[in-house]
Amino acid sequence: MALDWSNGALAEGLRCYRSEEFFLAHEHWELVWLQCEEPEKTFLQALIQIAAAFYHLQRHNLRGAASLLRRALHRLEEFPAEYGGIAVEPLRTSVRSWLQALQESVAPAQLPFPEIL
Repeated sequence: MALDWSNGALAEGLRCYRSEEFFLAHEHWELVWLQCEEPEKTFLQALIQIAAAFYHLQRHNLRGAASLLRRALHRLEEFPAEYGGIAVEPLRTSVRSWLQALQESVAPAQLPFPEIL
């Protein structure tokens, strides 16, 4: 299954994610994830976990956010620098920065949310 980010649930989820509506992004992407096969299933699961992590962060659950980011990063490690129309390497770099900031209790508000391009 090719991932088409230009329309449907993936596009709507991406729009929500970019608008920092992380819960809604998660919901849209999950609709596609349920129908996917590997390796797209694992890839989408990582993106869903990133969206869920930032939803937790919005609700001040730093521990939950960090846990989800670690799991998402673990899943993303197996993918090349670009996959399914998404720039994976910058995403991994941003997630690592967030994890470090959360671990060091640095004000995460200074970091931009990871971009999904």
